[in-house]
Amino acid sequence: MKLLRYKHAGGSRLGAVKDDGIVGLEGLGFNTMIEIIAGGGDALEVVRAHIRQSDPEIMLADAKLLAPIERPGKYLAIGMNYIKHLEEADKLGVARSKHQVWFNKQTTCLSGPYDEIDPGVTEKLDYEVELGVVIGRPAKMVSEAHAVEHVFGYFVANDVSARDWQFHSPTFTMGKSFDTHGPIGPWIVTADEIADPHALGLRCFVNGEKRQDNNTRNMIANIWAQIAYLSTAFTLESGDLIATGTPEGVGVAMEPQIFLKPGDVVRCEIDGIGAIENRVRKAG
Repeated sequence: MKLLRYKHAGGSRLGAVKDDGIVGLEGLGFNTMIEIIAGGGDALEVVRAHIRQSDPEIMLADAKLLAPIERPGKYLAIGMNYIKHLEEADKLGVARSKHQVWFNKQTTCLSGPYDEIDPGVTEKLDYEVELGVVIGRPAKMVSEAHAVEHVFGYFVANDVSARDWQFHSPTFTMGKSFDTHGPIGPWIVTADEIADPHALGLRCFVNGEKRQDNNTRNMIANIWAQIAYLSTAFTLESGDLIATGTPEGVGVAMEPQIFLKPGDVVRCEIDGIGAIENRVRKAG
């Protein structure tokens, strides 16, 4: 299933994609996407049955899609998780670590799949296409072998980065958390529809020019290793988000460096999931 949130009659609604339209999920007892996620298999069966019996109430092309999850408890992102991107970081003087490198994106950065990106005060705005993971069942001290049991679904993420602010501190958080710098979507594809999340092509385009093109099979630490590592320290809760790393091709690593400018359009796409597209807001 493809589960989403969309704007309707001045408010937000939960929905699911059916053909080229959206089936609304009102009346099923779920007020938020996190409630569906926390409900696990039973909740998904209720939603599936409703989709089978219902006609779309609005066409996808006519709907304004929102970030598919309201406000997760955590939005965690791993850095330098593709070999060639790690080599880019070497050139920028980022020290390598023996361990997985994690940072927080504050959840206030989240925005919809087609919303504008506000540069804010940064002069070095950059893009990063990433496969996003939604945690289903809470995970604590989970092994790699059982990590898959805790994944609810997947989405497309653009880990928009303010490179000048990113290096204000070694945690990266300031440069990764500007408002609107977390576009995700266009929906959550439930885990049962993705046969192998480690075999997905992912690409990023700026104004139609391909900048990033790789495959999730080339992650250094795969999704199961990421969940195992994080859950060793703290509990991953239903609805928590993980950005699993970006491949090479980011603007900061180009020679000369090329950063996003007002009016640029960034498209991030992942096979089997979909695409998000965001324009950089012009001043005024």
